[in-house]
Amino acid sequence: MAEVTLPSLGESVTEGTITQWFKRVGDLVARDEPLFEVSTDKVDSEMPSPAAGVLTEILAGEGDTVMTGSRVAVIDETQTVAVTAPPAPLEAAPTAAPVAEAAPAGRAPATLRSDEAVGGVVLSPVVRRILADGGVAPSSVAGTGPGGTITRRDAERAVALGPSEETSVALSHGQRRMGQHLAFSAQVCPQGFVAVEVDGSVFARLDALGRTTREGVAVSDETLVALAAVRALGEFEFLNASLEGDRLVLHRSVNLGLVRPLADEGMLVPVVHAAAGLTLRALAHRIGDLDERLGARELTADDLMGGTFTVAAAPSPHALLTQPIVIQPEVAALSIGAVREVPVVVEGALAVGRRLVLGLSFDHRVCESTAAARYLERVAELLGGLDLESER
Repeated sequence: MAEVTLPSLGESVTEGTITQWFKRVGDLVARDEPLFEVSTDKVDSEMPSPAAGVLTEILAGEGDTVMTGSRVAVIDETQTVAVTAPPAPLEAAPTAAPVAEAAPAGRAPATLRSDEAVGGVVLSPVVRRILADGGVAPSSVAGTGPGGTITRRDAERAVALGPSEETSVALSHGQRRMGQHLAFSAQVCPQGFVAVEVDGSVFARLDALGRTTREGVAVSDETLVALAAVRALGEFEFLNASLEGDRLVLHRSVNLGLVRPLADEGMLVPVVHAAAGLTLRALAHRIGDLDERLGARELTADDLMGGTFTVAAAPSPHALLTQPIVIQPEVAALSIGAVREVPVVVEGALAVGRRLVLGLSFDHRVCESTAAARYLERVAELLGGLDLESER
């Protein structure tokens, strides 16, 4: 027998919540095949099976929070064929054919032998097909059949009338986690915001040279601005800091957080640790590695911890400006607007130039608008002075 335990998920992470099992008791499992998904305060991860065989026990169900190192399942490595499984993890298999319970007078007992239940609503195959074809959620239909079941007439009426105006949808685990953290940040931080429009001709120079490093790693607008932002923090140390009570802790290392949206799951902020001193080539490589592992769901908790300053790229090519919330315990967050082609005056004549808006959200307890504007202007100066030829 092989015991499946919850592995270490990163420094300071001591527990995780089982959010989904990909296998049921009795299923065949291959070594390294995704077995279950676990969520922590920092990351959601798919856990691979440590052995091949038949899953014989599930000791922690979906929604259970367990400590790292705890047993969550057992795999029988000697079995090569699946055994009969119970209907769901942690539910005991019936020892005899189920006996229908007596129904109240006037109500027939519902059966699940040929029907299926979705969200507690019993659906026959015909009703399921009608609702699916009509794009109506079963949870929005009030059943008039025995025991509250949805009849074919109920389904046809619901499709004819269309879906209800309001549908209740539970927030995902990632959305709840993001909402809780950002709500806390907004409550404790007296946030200010300043934005400046800056010259973006450096992006035209990058286009002329090529949008990749010599090793072929992509270089984005975000990478260029992030490089200048990190270097400017050397002159504005109070923005690369965190508040601990009435004391401001200045960080010697710049750990750069990058806001990344997740489809229907909120967002994550992977961190480029020790970003100060990196060249454009090195920073592009580090950002590319994080993004690749984010897409493959291979980020660890360590990749999401320790940020000291955050950058939020333009959410769309048409976004002029965004105002990020300062993530506690940080004291500032830089936003990058989309780079736009606009008419500019060059030596008394109109020409096509590039401009973008940089914004800084800051904690008013440690910064004020004038200092924030000076920082943004310094970022613009360093951005325009980048030696792309040597650094890429």
